[in-house]
Amino acid sequence: MTTLIQRSLPLAKSSTPALQFLRFRGKINIQRPKAPHYERARVVAVTQPKHPELPKAKSCFKTRAERTQQQQENPYNEIIAREVRNWLDHSRLVAFFHLSSITADDIFRVRVQLHKQNLHLKSYGSKIIEQAVKNTRYEAIVPLFHSNHCIVFSPNPEKTAALLRIVRRVPQMVLLGGIVEETMLSRNELVAYAQMPSLHAAQAQLVQTLSQAPGHLIQQLQAHQNSFVQVLDVHAKNQMNEETPEST
Repeated sequence: MTTLIQRSLPLAKSSTPALQFLRFRGKINIQRPKAPHYERARVVAVTQPKHPELPKAKSCFKTRAERTQQQQENPYNEIIAREVRNWLDHSRLVAFFHLSSITADDIFRVRVQLHKQNLHLKSYGSKIIEQAVKNTRYEAIVPLFHSNHCIVFSPNPEKTAALLRIVRRVPQMVLLGGIVEETMLSRNELVAYAQMPSLHAAQAQLVQTLSQAPGHLIQQLQAHQNSFVQVLDVHAKNQMNEETPEST
């Protein structure tokens, strides 16, 4: 009877629908979504709103020089600039180096070795250097600071040889020039100055030269007299030798 009813009423038959879950079928790329269909893209492009253009600010039309002039200078830079000026005024030896690629450990070792010789390694920005030496006698050193650099200060100019000996082991530090006793020196002149003897040795040589000059002059003035005395002495001895046999 049930089979006859199912055959006569097929719509009354219960069936389970086939379900297919699409959630885990693929991943959706949110950052780069798939391009829409051409018709849909055209509809989206047409329906996009058009906002009025915002007014441009006046600062956009100013030059870079005008914008930088309005910027306030950092007071901390003035403090550092005064520190640089103080180092330059109170240091009798100043050496400028171009600093190539170097690790922090290597620069720390160099700093320690220089500090043992009463040499101080410093590094400042080009703007601070320019601010420190502006309208001073050190203004000629500004072109040396367009790249990475470092400066060595010392109150004793006799440490030039020790400085060059330490820096010779560090090829990353290239000597550009220096200031010795308020005199600007090039690299070759600084190397020649380091090879010169110390001030005390030069003074000793000068005193020796000055003391030798009077003695040499006296010796030259007395040369003829001494030779004449020697000739008379020899002549007197010869006469005495001649008179001795005659008396016997």
